[in-house]
Amino acid sequence: MDHDRIFKELLQTCFTEFVELFLPQLAACLDRTAIEFLDKEVFTDLAAGAKHEADVVAKTKFLGQDSCFLVHVEHQAQRQAEFARRMFGYFSSLYSRHHLPVYPIALFSHGSLQPEPEEYCVAFPDLDVLRFRFRVIQLSRLNWRDFTGQANPVASALMARMAMAPEERPRVKLECLRLLVKLALDPAKRHLISAFVDNYLRLTAQEELLFEKEAGKVLDRNEQSKVMELTTSWKEEGIEIGRQEGRQEGRREEACQLILRQLKRRFGPLPAELESQIGQLPIERLENLGEASVDFAGLAELRSWLSSH
Repeated sequence: MDHDRIFKELLQTCFTEFVELFLPQLAACLDRTAIEFLDKEVFTDLAAGAKHEADVVAKTKFLGQDSCFLVHVEHQAQRQAEFARRMFGYFSSLYSRHHLPVYPIALFSHGSLQPEPEEYCVAFPDLDVLRFRFRVIQLSRLNWRDFTGQANPVASALMARMAMAPEERPRVKLECLRLLVKLALDPAKRHLISAFVDNYLRLTAQEELLFEKEAGKVLDRNEQSKVMELTTSWKEEGIEIGRQEGRQEGRREEACQLILRQLKRRFGPLPAELESQIGQLPIERLENLGEASVDFAGLAELRSWLSSH
C-alpha cells in the first residue's frame, strides 16, 4: 500500500476541509476560490544526494487581496531524525523558487506518542542565526473522541489514525463511517474517505463481529443501511482487487522466468544474489530489463543495471 499516495489524494481532495479542521485561523484568511495545486515540486538534497518530492503544495490568495501565498503540507508516516531540517529545506526551496510566503505544515501518521519537533534552529554561542517553525499535526497525540462531532470529511478519515485503545478499534471505525454517512458528499469523495478508513483501520474477523454488534446498538435503521452499503462495497472491491493482483502476479512471474532463461542462455548460471534481485522486480522493471538486456555484454552490465534501477 502506498501510504504517501493515499494521504496525498486525501489532502488534495479535501484540502479546505483539512485546513478548516486543524487550522481555523489559516482557513479564515484563505481564498477558497483561488486554490491551485503545484505538481511535482521536486528538490535535491545536496548533502545526501537524494531527491524528495513535496507531498502537497497549494497556491492560493489571501482573502480579499490579490497577494498570493503557498501552503505546504508534508505527510510523514515514520519518525525521522532529520525531518525538521528537511522541512526547512522544502521551505527555503519553495520560497526561492516562487518568491511567495510559505505556510509549512507537517502531518504525522505514525503511532509513536513522542512529540515531534516544531522547529529547526541554527545557533552559535553568541548568535541565533535561524529559528524556522512549522505547524505540527501528530495524529497519535489526538483523541478520536474529540472529532466525532465534527461535520468534516477529514475528521471522518483521520480518526482512523488517532490514538485509541486496541479494544476501541471497532467503535472507532463505526464512528468514522457514522460521521461519513451524515455528510452530504459527492460519490467520489465518499468513496475516497471510505477506502481510506478501510485501509487504515482493517478489522480482524472477531473485530468485525463486534463492529456489527455495536452498529446494531448505536445506529438508527437509516444509518445502519448506509454503513452496511459501504462495508459491502469494500468486500466486493476486495474480491476484484484480489483477482486483479492475482493476474498481475501471474504476468510478473511469467516475465521473470522468461528473462532468467534468456540471461542464463547467454551468460550461463547466474549468481544467487542476481537471480534474487531479478525475482523481486515488479512487472514494469522486468519488461525494461528484458529490453535493456539485449545490449548487455556480460554480468557486469547486468549488475550495473540492477543497481541503478
